[in-house]
Amino acid sequence: MKLAYWMYAGPAHIGTLRIASSFKNVHAIMHAPLGDDYFNVMRSMLSRERDFTPVTTSVVDRHVLARGSQEKVVDNITRKDAEEHPDLIVLTPTCTSSILQEDLQNFVERARIEAKGDVLLADVNHYRANELQAADRTLHQIVQYYIEKARKKGELPTTKTEKPSVNIIGISTLGFHNNHDCTELKKLMGDLGIEVNAVIPEGASVHELKNLPKAWFNLVPYRELGLMTANYLQAEFGTPCVDITPMGVVETARCIRKIQQVINEQGANVDYEEYINEQTLYVSQAAWFSRSIDCQNLTGKKAVVFGDNTHAAALTKILSREMGIHVVWAGTYCKYDADWFREQVSEYCDEVLITDDHGAIGDAIARVEPSAIFGTQMERHVGKRLDIPCGVIAAPIHVQNFPIGYKPFLGYEGTNQITDLIYNSFTLGMEDHLLEIFGGHDTKEVITKGISAESDLSWTKDGLAELNKIPGFVRGKVKRNTEKFARDRGFKDINAEVLYAAKEAVGA
Repeated sequence: MKLAYWMYAGPAHIGTLRIASSFKNVHAIMHAPLGDDYFNVMRSMLSRERDFTPVTTSVVDRHVLARGSQEKVVDNITRKDAEEHPDLIVLTPTCTSSILQEDLQNFVERARIEAKGDVLLADVNHYRANELQAADRTLHQIVQYYIEKARKKGELPTTKTEKPSVNIIGISTLGFHNNHDCTELKKLMGDLGIEVNAVIPEGASVHELKNLPKAWFNLVPYRELGLMTANYLQAEFGTPCVDITPMGVVETARCIRKIQQVINEQGANVDYEEYINEQTLYVSQAAWFSRSIDCQNLTGKKAVVFGDNTHAAALTKILSREMGIHVVWAGTYCKYDADWFREQVSEYCDEVLITDDHGAIGDAIARVEPSAIFGTQMERHVGKRLDIPCGVIAAPIHVQNFPIGYKPFLGYEGTNQITDLIYNSFTLGMEDHLLEIFGGHDTKEVITKGISAESDLSWTKDGLAELNKIPGFVRGKVKRNTEKFARDRGFKDINAEVLYAAKEAVGA
């Protein structure tokens, strides 16, 4: 465990709370000190939902530490059960409850005696799992609990739906563009003549989980959430899993062809090639744009990609394979699934980075000075310091990543949104230079507030005059190179002669 002011994936209890609060009428009770109860604030600020089930905190304070917390936790569970009549209460451990070595399973057993609804302890190792791993495990645990419950009652369905159908697994609250992606996936399934049997966990009732075995296949669009559940359903009921993320023209087509294969193996007779061709040529503008003059202007430009496995891998493939952009390096913070990521992106980039150290990622960006960054909010902050544009493509999330307008990343409409994001993330051509010529911002003011503004270096009047003669779209890079040159040689003031010497040193 380490203390950090920035985390790409949050602690385990955040993942458990995301799953519990995504279901309808499921309440989470978190056993934690007041400092850990920020989930409600985070969700209300970010998700822009009009109504959601808040998390209840069973506060660990000095009184609890003195007397023990069993009675308080049990009382909170039974009180919430009586007041809200939830279908399920999930008791959520935290690092604090683990440090106190409390027997939370015993608390749950006691609460079940009085509670009318179900009570479940989230079975997650809070020292070894992060937010994403805990979310995956909690969803699997809840699904397994209700499948077993229905089996004991003899309520499990024994047949599949009459028409081809799908469970979409992994749509959750606080997910990156998850709601829009879900809408696009439902539309895609409708176009293919496939019924949506269930979407979990977002908006689902736990009472619907017993119907999951009725689907012909499971679709897991995000590698981080849903695979454990899909693997469980495949082991128990033989339900095939399609885990190809339909992001980008090529991968969307590959996902559809895989769906065609799994449902034809179960007795259907469909051919989606005509649909793929029509969507690629006339609905998705990405294929057309990749051959346009605008996109050709991006050919060979350098970019870096960083995010969770799903989005970083998909964007790396789109940039390299579909748009001809040079991916210098691609990285992920999902260290627990590093082998899969390397296998997916190695042929599409020069280097692969696996780390959750945001400082290392910032240094890697500064080292290669790409034309654009595609990453998380942290990389956007790094890009602002380096004057490099950044398109946000993955969580951690910001309120900007919950757009009111329709912006899916999946499916054929998603290809259009991603293409716009990529194109608009580059500083194009002579854009800054034209602004300087025709007005629009004070370049002299901007140039004195670069990344090294807090350093002991200073620019002389003649040095700044020469710097401002350099076109705006490369001036930032020249400034950084000159300051590095001066710093390496111990210069305190940068005049025109130092600038010329720096340009000669790099062969400019």
